[in-house]
Amino acid sequence: MTRKDLEAMLGGRGRVSEILTKKRGLSLEMIRRLHRKLNIPLESLVGTAA
Repeated sequence: MTRKDLEAMLGGRGRVSEILTKKRGLSLEMIRRLHRKLNIPLESLVGTAA
C-alpha cells in the first residue's frame, strides 16, 4: 500500500503525512473507512484514535 492509496481513504498528502508521523490521530470517519475498505477490525483501529 502506498501513501497515494491512503490519501484516497484519509485525505490529502499533508493529512496522511501527519497521521503517519503521529502528529494527528485518526478521526471516527477515517476509522470507519479503513475498516470498510481494508477489513481492519474496529477494535484494532479504535486504540489509535486521538
